[in-house]
Amino acid sequence: MTSFIDLNLGLARPEIFLAIASLVLLVIGVSLGDKRMRVIAWASVAALVVAIALAITDSASGTAFNGLFVADGFGRFAKVLSVGAAALAIIMSLDYAEREGMARFELPLLMLLASLGMALMISANDLISLYVGLELQSLALYVVAAIRRDTVKSTEAGLKYFVLGALSSGMLLYGSSLIYGFTGSTNFSVLASSLSGDAGLGLIVGIVFLCAGLAFKVSAVPFHMWTPDVYEGAPTPITAFFAAAPKMAAIALFTRVLVGPFGDLVGQWQQIIIFISVASMILGAVAAIRQKNIKRLMAYSSIGNVGYALVGLATGTQEGVSGLLTYMAIYIVMTIGSFAVILAMRRKGQAVEEISDLAGLSRSQPGLAYALAIFMFSMAGIPPFAGFFGKLFVFMAAIQAGLNVVAVIGVLASVVSAFYYIRVIKVMFFDQPAEAFDRVGPTLRLVLIATVFVITFGFLAGSPFFDMTADAASVLFVE
Repeated sequence: MTSFIDLNLGLARPEIFLAIASLVLLVIGVSLGDKRMRVIAWASVAALVVAIALAITDSASGTAFNGLFVADGFGRFAKVLSVGAAALAIIMSLDYAEREGMARFELPLLMLLASLGMALMISANDLISLYVGLELQSLALYVVAAIRRDTVKSTEAGLKYFVLGALSSGMLLYGSSLIYGFTGSTNFSVLASSLSGDAGLGLIVGIVFLCAGLAFKVSAVPFHMWTPDVYEGAPTPITAFFAAAPKMAAIALFTRVLVGPFGDLVGQWQQIIIFISVASMILGAVAAIRQKNIKRLMAYSSIGNVGYALVGLATGTQEGVSGLLTYMAIYIVMTIGSFAVILAMRRKGQAVEEISDLAGLSRSQPGLAYALAIFMFSMAGIPPFAGFFGKLFVFMAAIQAGLNVVAVIGVLASVVSAFYYIRVIKVMFFDQPAEAFDRVGPTLRLVLIATVFVITFGFLAGSPFFDMTADAASVLFVE
């Protein structure tokens, strides 16, 4: 019988703390009811902050739970980003939930449980623990997508997400079963030591299905079909949560799976990643042009951004993974800030989501207009904003790896996508003013100030931040 000492529980302190906090807050929430939703929400944020602190202060590395869980620098970096994004999303949801009549204590708890699933999947060291963490996250996300049961759009978003999510889980499990069948193991460490550059057809098919299941979770083409409808239908703070935290966790998992156990098979899986990366960049650039709803535009923007991030993974190199982490860190800040502005789009207490509703915003509320303009310029990759450096690093890594065509397509897609980003700016600064939005609450104002500061002056962090991403990436390439 395995003892608790053998399990190395200390390596999973953030996850254990989040699990205990979730259960305690669930009991408290049931006792206090929905009237104390704000208390539960702030307690959930506090739990996430503590988990971040535990991850940052713990420098130990190794495996736990008999090899099912791995703690390392890569995992800590990705957890800080995804859990931090989750905390910001909960804060952003407070006022919205109370205004829209969805102030249920289950909302922050489900986001907390989803964060636990993210942390577990980031540290997965086995195909079984990968699936458990992924489903813990996904089941919570299905519910929060449909949390507004009295609206057709929210219910439809939850149903579409659930049905297509179940399909992707089936593909992932089928791929995992093929990998197990042709290798005899599901453990990443065993797979990494036993696989060489040559792989049989059965194993390659298994990797393809595994990649397909994970591509759905990051909304990469051709598994992106759920994204626009779910982003539009889900409540706006939930959409912000979807676009930032789970996407970071899924990208980190994608990277760990391919670079870790299948690192020697880069020649086989690289073709898959190049295809979904290029297809995502192109679709994200073209499909968003005709969008009139700001949330659907952000959905296609997120598909394109995932494509840019996957360029780093497609290289299969340490520099590429470092560029991927840099890009995702910047993407999270841009996304949270953009959705904070979208949350502020309210007239007479009613939310508005059309791009035309932003007309003349620079004259009625210049602070909001300049904030959104900064986020749009950054997403377009225009210097000196942080988004430029994110794209610069992934494209440089692609060129160093000999993927010149991919880098060129990425640059061209970025130029095309700049059209719809700049169109938003044109509407705000040059169109005839529409009616002013309601006053922005202090919580949203604080989030906006913080994200604008990071996007505008983030490049000043320079070497220390890039050293952090390089150190995190190097963990996956240790022989």
